[in-house]
Amino acid sequence: MDGESGAVIIDLGLERGEPETYGTPQRSTVPSWLPSALLAVLVLLCAAASAAPPQSPLSAVFTLEAGPADAYALTGNGQLLAQTFGSLASYDLGTGQMRWQAGQSTPSYRLRTGDGLVLLRPYAMGRDPGTVAISIATGSTRWWHAGNVVTIPGSTALLAVNGVHSVVGAGRRVQDSVDAVDPLTGANRWSVRVPSTAVLIGVPGPSDDGGRMLLVHDDRTADLHDLDTGRVLVSAKLPAADYGPDDPVVAGGLLMLRHPTAAGMEVSAYDPLTLRRLWTAPAEGVYGILPCGHLACLTGADGLRAVDAATGDERWSRPRWQTIEQRGTMFVAYTSSDVSEPVGLIDPDTGRTLTDLTGWRMVGGAGAADHLLVTRTVAAGPRTMVAVARPGDPHPLPLADLPAGTGDCQAVPARLVCRSMYGELVVWAYRRKG
Repeated sequence: MDGESGAVIIDLGLERGEPETYGTPQRSTVPSWLPSALLAVLVLLCAAASAAPPQSPLSAVFTLEAGPADAYALTGNGQLLAQTFGSLASYDLGTGQMRWQAGQSTPSYRLRTGDGLVLLRPYAMGRDPGTVAISIATGSTRWWHAGNVVTIPGSTALLAVNGVHSVVGAGRRVQDSVDAVDPLTGANRWSVRVPSTAVLIGVPGPSDDGGRMLLVHDDRTADLHDLDTGRVLVSAKLPAADYGPDDPVVAGGLLMLRHPTAAGMEVSAYDPLTLRRLWTAPAEGVYGILPCGHLACLTGADGLRAVDAATGDERWSRPRWQTIEQRGTMFVAYTSSDVSEPVGLIDPDTGRTLTDLTGWRMVGGAGAADHLLVTRTVAAGPRTMVAVARPGDPHPLPLADLPAGTGDCQAVPARLVCRSMYGELVVWAYRRKG
C-alpha cells in the first residue's frame, strides 16, 4: 500500500470550547449610520467568527494492516520499520510513503537498529535462528550471522553472542565465544573465546575512544577488552556475587557491584579504565543499583537512595520510589519495580519532581528532546487520553482522546504510532501546544 489514506481528525468537541459550527462569511448588512469605531469592532467580530477551525492536536497520517505480534520500530531519521505478515518495509513517518520493501521473510520476534542496519531475529523452534542484517537505507539484505548480534552503549561495535538462559530468563551471560561483526560484510573482525560462561557488559572508555567490553568469567576474573581489536587491556579479580542481569552495572560513569561479604552485603565501585576498586560501602537491604545521571541509585525495601558514584556519599533518598529510568535526556521515577506507576519526571541530581505523572502511563519510544508522551484511562467510556509531559510543567498537557482499543504505542518527535483494535498500525501526527 502507498500509505496515502485520507487524514482522520480526532475532534476534541465542545468541552474544549470549540463552536458547534463554523459559519460561512456573509455579505455585510451593517447600517451606514453606525459610528466608524463600532463598525471596526463589528468587522473584527465577523472576522473572528469566520476564521478557519483550529488545527487538531492529533490527526491520523496513515494506517498499515498488521498482525498483533508483528514487530515494528521507529528510527531516529523518521522511518517506521514494520514487519507485517512476514514482509519488512520502511515508511516515511512524515508522508506515509513506502521507501522500500524487503520482500517475504520469516516473521521476527526481535527487531532492532544499529550502525545503519535493521537487525532481525527470526522465529525458530529449537535452534539458533541467527541474526539477519538489512540496510536501513535501501532494504537490501547485507548478511546473516550465527548467534544474537548486539550493540554496546557508547560504541558502534556489533557483537555476536550465544546467550545462556536461566531461571531468571535471558540476561547478559554468554558462552562459547564473543565475535565482533563487520557491519558492512558480517565477517568476524575478531573473536574472544569463553571457556565456560561469562557476564558481558559495556563500560565507558576514554572520551575519545568510545566504549569497552567487560567479560566477567565464572572464576570471577574480569577482562576489559578493546572493541577495535578484542585484545585484553586489563584484568582483575572481582568479589563473589550473583552476576545476574543487573549486577554489575555502570552508574555515574563507574562500574558498580553489589556483593556479599562476611559483614553483610556491600556495594563496591570500580574505575572502568583500570578496574581498581575506589570505595566500598554497606548495602544491607539493597536490591539493585541503577544509573541516575551523575549519581548511582540504590533500590531496596526502604525506597530509592542516590549516592555520589565517586565517593558513595548519600545525596538524597525517596522512600516511596522503587526504580528510575532514563528516557532520552529525561529521567522518570516509579513507585513500582515494573515501571507501571510513574511518579514523575525528576531531576536526578536532587531527586526533585519536575512534573507530576501520578495516574499516567509512559508511551514507549524515545519521545522528543524536551518532552515525552503519556496516556491515562479516563472513566466514562472508558477513554484513553494522550498528553505531553514536559519538565517544569506541573502536570501533563492533554492533547486528545485515542480511539477505543488503541495500545502498544511508541513515540518520536511529532509522531505517535499505535496498534488499533482492528489489526492496524496507525501513525498519528501530534502538535504540542505551548
